[in-house]
Amino acid sequence: MRPSVASHLVAALLLVALAAPSDGQSSFAWWKSDQFQKDLALTSDQSARIDAVFQATLPKLRQGREDLDHQEAELSRLIELNVDEPQISRQVDRVEATRASLNRMRTLMLYHMRQVLTPEQRARFTPLHDKWIKDHPRPRSDGRETTQKK
Repeated sequence: MRPSVASHLVAALLLVALAAPSDGQSSFAWWKSDQFQKDLALTSDQSARIDAVFQATLPKLRQGREDLDHQEAELSRLIELNVDEPQISRQVDRVEATRASLNRMRTLMLYHMRQVLTPEQRARFTPLHDKWIKDHPRPRSDGRETTQKK
């Protein structure tokens, strides 16, 4: 059976969660993990190639995140100043364009990382990721741990 577009999207989103930091949390370089390398049968060449993709994209992701933070701060400032709706609307457009650009960069990075894996490795990645998430719950903003629903 041929994988659906949705299953590919899910795999890409899983890679996003593991490859790129968000909300100030550190990233998990899964391709450097002994367990992931063993369970996926990653070669040292594959790990190096995935890391090269990540390292090449990371500065752009950081800059994109800084730009997004700046645009969101400006939107908050304008809202606090109670400016007119057209100004708010223009700033919302800037925020969303910046967010879209950042998401595009991350998605393309993940696509390039995914291309390094074999089809068999891609199929094994999702269960490994699910186990890692279960074993490493992320703290919520209120300090409690999140639980993953299946």
